[in-house]
Amino acid sequence: MRIDVLTLFPEVFDNLNSFSIIKKAIDSNKVQVKTHNLRDYADNSRKVDDYPYGGFPGMVIKIEPIDKCIESLKKDKVYDEIIYLTPDGELLNQKKSNYFSTLNNIIIICGHYKGIDHRVREFLVTKEISIGDFVVSGGELPAAVLCDSIIRLLPGIIGNESSALSDTFQDDLLSPPIYTRPETFKGLKVPKVLLSGNDKEIQKWNDEKSLERTKLLRPNLFDNE
Repeated sequence: MRIDVLTLFPEVFDNLNSFSIIKKAIDSNKVQVKTHNLRDYADNSRKVDDYPYGGFPGMVIKIEPIDKCIESLKKDKVYDEIIYLTPDGELLNQKKSNYFSTLNNIIIICGHYKGIDHRVREFLVTKEISIGDFVVSGGELPAAVLCDSIIRLLPGIIGNESSALSDTFQDDLLSPPIYTRPETFKGLKVPKVLLSGNDKEIQKWNDEKSLERTKLLRPNLFDNE
């Protein structure tokens, strides 16, 4: 899989690519994460933004550098999706991450300032994704979240691949409570069923607790059924 990230701040991804799951995926050639500085695709002044028409405040990233970068990338590869991170996009969820993880090549566009020229969204972007109903200063952090949510699902990345299948939201439910050693800590005990070795009863307990936690904490998830 290859992920190309269009950004004004590629250095953000230098750290992202150097630790944990993403580093493992890159080192094992499961994924390539390439950043592209949009200033390299601007005119000689390297200016990528301008004032918005209509007298609105702020600055907007121009269409030319984005289009030029995408055209350059498309000369070598066919892209399955071109994704723009924006607060008014579709909310990222586990099903979307599952889908993105099955693709071969994707482009992620990071906005900044007041955003990007809307023509990019109308004619170049194929998916618009939000990580929540809030605004951050740029698309780099949401892009990092998206990348991590995709890459960890690639085959061979997580040591125990069944672990990813039991993650919260994989089946529109929250995960059950999880415990580890010691069995007793300051009088607090691990539920006996988890120590029983009875796989059937443990699975039944997990299913029940998962439903209980979802009904209590995130009842809206049942709307996805």
